[in-house]
Amino acid sequence: MITRLSFLILFIVASFVYAQQSVSGKVKNTDGEWVANASVTVEEPGKDAIIAYAITNSKGEYKVTFTSSEAQVDLKVKAFNHQTTTKSIKNSTQNLDFTLSLQATEIEEVRLKTRLITKKGDTISYDLKSFDTKNDRTLADVLKRMPGIEVNKDGSILYQGQPLSKFYVNGKDLMEGGYGVVNNALPKDAVQKVEVLENHQPVKILQDKVPSDQAAINIKLKKQVTMTGRGEVGGGIADPALWNIKLTPMFFGQKNQWVVNYKTNNMGETVENEGNIFAFGNRWEGRRGNASQAGWLSVEKASIPNLPEKRYLMNNVHFLSANILTNPFKNKEWELKANASYTNNAVERESYSEQYNKQLDIRSTVYRDNRLYTNRAKGEMVFSKNAKEGFFKNTTTFNQFWNADRATANIAVGAAGRNSGQSVESPTTNFVNSLSTIIPWKSRMVNVMSYISYQDDHQELRLIPASYFAGLAPGFDEVRQQFNLTTFEANHSATMGFTKKFWTFTPEIGLKYSRNGLDSELFGVQNSFVSTFGNQFQNDLKFINTVPYAGLGVNFKNENWSVGIQLPVNLNNIQAEDQERMVNQDFTRVTFEPSGFIQYSFASFWKAAVSGNMSNSFSSVDNLYSGFIMTNPTFLNAMDADNPILEREARRVGARVEYRNPLNNLFFNVNYSLSGSTRNLIEDFEDDGTGFGGMKYRLMDNSSTGNTASVEIGKYFPKFKSNASVSFRNSDNSSDNFRNGTFFVNENDAQNLSFKLNNALFSWMTLDYNFTKGWSSNTSIFGKTTSSQYNHNLGLTLFPVENHSIALNWDQINYSQAGEQYNNGFYDLTYQFAWASKKIDFELKWMNIANQKTFETLNDSATYITLQRIKIRPSQVMFTVKFNFK
Repeated sequence: MITRLSFLILFIVASFVYAQQSVSGKVKNTDGEWVANASVTVEEPGKDAIIAYAITNSKGEYKVTFTSSEAQVDLKVKAFNHQTTTKSIKNSTQNLDFTLSLQATEIEEVRLKTRLITKKGDTISYDLKSFDTKNDRTLADVLKRMPGIEVNKDGSILYQGQPLSKFYVNGKDLMEGGYGVVNNALPKDAVQKVEVLENHQPVKILQDKVPSDQAAINIKLKKQVTMTGRGEVGGGIADPALWNIKLTPMFFGQKNQWVVNYKTNNMGETVENEGNIFAFGNRWEGRRGNASQAGWLSVEKASIPNLPEKRYLMNNVHFLSANILTNPFKNKEWELKANASYTNNAVERESYSEQYNKQLDIRSTVYRDNRLYTNRAKGEMVFSKNAKEGFFKNTTTFNQFWNADRATANIAVGAAGRNSGQSVESPTTNFVNSLSTIIPWKSRMVNVMSYISYQDDHQELRLIPASYFAGLAPGFDEVRQQFNLTTFEANHSATMGFTKKFWTFTPEIGLKYSRNGLDSELFGVQNSFVSTFGNQFQNDLKFINTVPYAGLGVNFKNENWSVGIQLPVNLNNIQAEDQERMVNQDFTRVTFEPSGFIQYSFASFWKAAVSGNMSNSFSSVDNLYSGFIMTNPTFLNAMDADNPILEREARRVGARVEYRNPLNNLFFNVNYSLSGSTRNLIEDFEDDGTGFGGMKYRLMDNSSTGNTASVEIGKYFPKFKSNASVSFRNSDNSSDNFRNGTFFVNENDAQNLSFKLNNALFSWMTLDYNFTKGWSSNTSIFGKTTSSQYNHNLGLTLFPVENHSIALNWDQINYSQAGEQYNNGFYDLTYQFAWASKKIDFELKWMNIANQKTFETLNDSATYITLQRIKIRPSQVMFTVKFNFK
């Protein structure tokens, strides 16, 4: 199936290519001088629409590629102080020179008019002033109004539905991918324009040699040296009292840049996510990622409602970060960057559910109350040189977690009930160093990469009383599950690059090595005396994965085509041993895992691409431990020591077509992907009804498939000062499953329709509207369940008097399941006074006017009827002062 689809995709792309024509030539004037910066446009006769265009270079040369079904097209050449020339030509590839007559351009009235969007080569520029409104204050506020761009709450950005690879300010990458802080706090008044760099290769020595299909953004400020930033200080009436403080001063100079950020609130805003890495660059820069804990042990968690987070999150967060960039040497190509952050967060959750088992005629209730604590510190140092003559980048990162979770739980089944107190302590230490350097050697390039990572996870779960877990031996007051996992990973490689015209070949050799040590033991405590539950509740697993590999990269880049293909061969060796529990594995496999993309740009505004990859994965430490571990207070789990090594092969192919036309402010993209995987083993989870469970693997070929199709179109209407976009997504997934010895196929289908509108036509009103409509269904041996959901957000702002505004925000969340319909409306009202001369705003906001305090759901399936109530944030009033730094 995947092979047939690959041929279909290639046929579609070939059809695009076949239908294209190109016209090239030179433009001079009657004095024999070459005319630079002349516009050459292709138009269909009788239609006031440009289908392609080009700009002449300093030698008067141009080349314009277009697609049209007409037999004839008009070619129009315009240049300042020259007479415009139009010629009707055949719809065919040809060479055509022009000679323009000199003609003085009389300017009767000077009227400055900036184009909203312009395109030059692979750079698309948005004029920021053309998109902002009276109440916009930050870069993120304006970006969301631009066609082709989406902005998430954490400040992360999507361009044409894809994440960015880089985020620059005045051409410098201060934030190293963690740009959410800048996006949410950089005042719009400091920004001149936003540049989208398509097909961006950030490593200068590889430009025009190794292509990229990713986009980056450069924020061009009005001044080369800018001291700016944004601040907010607010307080509110509630129990307890509310606060919201945001202080983010920034400095952007030619040699130094820095951003300092402190944010704290208890009003439901997760400001700490702004510190996450959203843009990872490319593989030639080394390897970076967001550190996370190995979350093996957990307390029981209260349910989370399907609402915007600000409606239910009971938080108390402090987030402090600092980023600095400097050029330590006279050679400005060398940069030193340092960043540090600290997060302290406490979250409260509470939920209650009632469940009726139709088959067994049993009623049960579950109450859970959580206190979840996050403490995290991060420090990072980056030393780099990025020049045409060579590349060097070393990144050293340290993360430390001191997280702790608490829970109170009550479960009642029939007339019997159980109560418990639960806690998990989970300190984690993480250290990573990534090095990549590219050195030119005669006509070749030598790339050496080194990656080293070490992580130590300690976790302890405590359950009081032990009788809460019915399957354990009675007689203990407390149960303690201790767990420790150490992980060491190294990846070293060397690559030699050869360039021949438009081709670059990069043969590579390397070695990946990882080692895990898993230790765990379950204890019972009675009258302060601690005793072990025995050998079957212990683990001492050593897991080693060694992968020598060799590969070849094939890259091609010219004016229209970009090709990047990787052809690696891996020798995978796995060794796992826990003698006390009879685990002894030694496994070797050779795998071929190609990946790549082919992209074609045509007709000035179009891009078409196909991509695909194959990958193999095998058992990890998660699949091979055989001693029971209490992963949460209601569940003990272990793997069978006789389980063989799991082998999984995954395949994916995809196609993408983009259209970006700055002449009519229209952007759209169409995507399709088909994925599949095959496995030699299938998981079969078996439990005995007491809380004990075991994962067995059946030696049986099985598969899963998934396909996703999406389309998105966005357009800005200057006449109406409106940005509108519509998107649709469909996904279908199917997988083979076992449960308690019974085989079944699980199928999931989901569709999602979204619409966005931003309108600023009237000086006295702005309108922001978003809605999503979703449908989903699941089919398995447990029956078929369907659900649908409709969400919309309306933001209406009125400006009755200069510098005064009144805003209404309406969140509507409607969903239906099993024939039941639920409608939930939330309303906020905001009054703001803008002290324009001082750039200070005074805001009074009333949130959740209807004062909903709980969120209810009812699920009626083939087996259960479940009613759930979740505590959410009540009505609250906030007064906030907002201001710019300088």
